[in-house]
Amino acid sequence: MIKREDIEKREKEILSPMATLSTDSRGREFDEPQCEYRTVFQRDRDRIIHSKAFRRLMHKTQVFLSPEGDHFRTRLTHTIEVTQVARSIARILGLNEDLTEAIALGHDIGHTPFGHTGEKILDSIHEGGFRHNEQSLRVVDRLEIHNGRRGMNLTYEVRDGILKHPGNLKAETPEGLVVKISDRIAYINHDIDDALRSGVLCQADLPEKPIEMFGEAHGDRIDNMIKNVIEHADRTGEISMDDEHQEQLMVLRRFMFEHVYDSEAVKKEEELQQVRNIIESLYQHYIEKPEDLPDEMKEIVKEDGVRTAAKDFVAGMTDRYAITMYREYFGE
Repeated sequence: MIKREDIEKREKEILSPMATLSTDSRGREFDEPQCEYRTVFQRDRDRIIHSKAFRRLMHKTQVFLSPEGDHFRTRLTHTIEVTQVARSIARILGLNEDLTEAIALGHDIGHTPFGHTGEKILDSIHEGGFRHNEQSLRVVDRLEIHNGRRGMNLTYEVRDGILKHPGNLKAETPEGLVVKISDRIAYINHDIDDALRSGVLCQADLPEKPIEMFGEAHGDRIDNMIKNVIEHADRTGEISMDDEHQEQLMVLRRFMFEHVYDSEAVKKEEELQQVRNIIESLYQHYIEKPEDLPDEMKEIVKEDGVRTAAKDFVAGMTDRYAITMYREYFGE
């Protein structure tokens, strides 16, 4: 039988000196008795997987607002792909896979319905704005109910990685940095795959230099990107691609924004207007009629105000639930 202490001992014996050890965690907001069999990061991973917010990711859009077919990515499949990439990198670099996995599984848990389109709309209408990474942290800290109490009470390191995965933010752990680069590797490649499948792009449209560097096939590109991160980290201790590969990754990213993410072929003006109408109308409805919010949100209304509660509830909706509630309230 392998107990928690055995796992912690094994971490000290086999992980890299740069890895974050379970025994070195800065802990939780509320102290808890240790689990006999799982480390603190393994417990965090399990809490995220078993949460309602995590399950809802399966019905939240990644990029395509109304995909026809069963093979397009959702926010959940994106999360799984990020987790796979991140664990591959962490394992080879001798980092803490459990911490890496927990951060990756939770990094988008606060994302809106209708992908980044929904995020932009909530950001434009909610006082104080809206950023999905901050909402993800709010979900695990305040909105998800665990063992009868608000919040999952996750460790500092997992919370830090969730908050700091996008943009120019820098996580405090190497595992958090692994998730950050893995997120970019995963979404650029799987969004190319979906765009090719949908016919929005064809292979000949892809920019020549990054495809020459990373490969034409989906699997080859991911493999070569992961290898570069590993080799660069091994040489320099820095968890990123080298400058040459990073430059070509950004070429691919800019190409995807121009031809996919902001393309009318993917997000038609009519669909964008429908999404805006749904989110704006629901948000305003719950502000004007907070009695229509579910019972678990009433405490949020009292403590944080009706606008924050409306934002939290709308952000937590799946695409189809948002459409259902819009039709119920407005009959369209």
